[in-house]
Amino acid sequence: MEEYCDTTSDGFSYSWFCERYKEWTGRLKLTLRQVHVAGEKLFVDYSGHTMEVVDGLSGEVLSTQIFVAVLGASNYTYVEATLTQSLPDWISSHVRAFSFFGGVARQTVSDNLQAGITRACFHEPMVNRTYADLARHYGTAILPARPYHPKDKAKAEVGVQIVGRWILARLRNRRFFSLTALNEAIHALLADLNDRTLRGWGRSRRQLFDELDRPALIGLPDEPYEYAEWKRCRVNLDYHVEIAKHYYSVPHGLARQEVEARITARTVEIFLRGKRVASHLRSTLAHRPTTVAEHMPSSHRRYRDWTHERIRRDAAKVGPDADTLIEVILRSRPHPEQGFRSAIGILGLVKRYGAERVDAACARALLLNARSYKSVAAILKNGTDKTAAATQETAPVLFHSNIRGRGYYN
Repeated sequence: MEEYCDTTSDGFSYSWFCERYKEWTGRLKLTLRQVHVAGEKLFVDYSGHTMEVVDGLSGEVLSTQIFVAVLGASNYTYVEATLTQSLPDWISSHVRAFSFFGGVARQTVSDNLQAGITRACFHEPMVNRTYADLARHYGTAILPARPYHPKDKAKAEVGVQIVGRWILARLRNRRFFSLTALNEAIHALLADLNDRTLRGWGRSRRQLFDELDRPALIGLPDEPYEYAEWKRCRVNLDYHVEIAKHYYSVPHGLARQEVEARITARTVEIFLRGKRVASHLRSTLAHRPTTVAEHMPSSHRRYRDWTHERIRRDAAKVGPDADTLIEVILRSRPHPEQGFRSAIGILGLVKRYGAERVDAACARALLLNARSYKSVAAILKNGTDKTAAATQETAPVLFHSNIRGRGYYN
């Protein structure tokens, strides 16, 4: 109106506008006056208007979304621009709005936005799991407006109109090259809007906020809400679940069961029927596992504990011939890990026959050029390790310029 009067000398007057407005309101249906208790409700919505931001590098023009939050009793308003209306932006806008108000209303009244409301229903609307998680963190209740009933969130509707007139209209001829610059301009005009005196009240939104809403708001938690997504997963046979191409372990008894994963930027938590069963630090390594030893079956855990260093150390304890044979077995395979089972089997024979006999059997196997677990086991079973020949013959030299020494594996 102020801009219109400044630019038009013979335009329509304010009194003419009021007369036409009165005629229009005379045709409207009756409405129920809502009484807003201090600190009870916060109304949130997106404006139908957008603001443009120009990418300084590519020159691409981006349409930003305008988030509006209005407290019911004082009309104290918060506004910001985001790139999208997606769930991460919707949640982040709530977090910043709560921080701006310095507290949380007992109820948060929202539109049936798809990002926040999974199913719009007159009687039992279904709130998105992440949105409900946010509400639980701040101690507020999400109360979606009824579908096709904008008067349920009249405060937000009016707030959107006021923001469009007093903030967005003033910025429409300015060009912004970053979202940060746009929000700085919005917040400068927002301070002016909240300090403007309301005609019917004789006080500003800020004064009403200090008198009514601020003392009645729920205090903020110690830490702001960290955005988290929820995902339903089925535990694979390897007792891991896949999240963003990485694999996280759960207790092996949950194989084939359906679980829920709570995913943040730093952690991954796994829940079964509401009870947390596993927690991991978030990893960005694709196609790699994060495994907790306690989640593995005992047999898998024992096998995983076998390493080059442990096999060589245990072989040396049995005797020099056992150490040499196992080294030969590991070297004779295309990849050393392929010889692990044979080596572990040979070391396992110590429990049945003792270290001295196993070492003698390994010496016999070296003479026979037999490089396998079955050969050593057969020698021990037949008792050929006890013959005089087995103890008198000398093992051939097994090292030359084309064979790596035992120091290679240390």
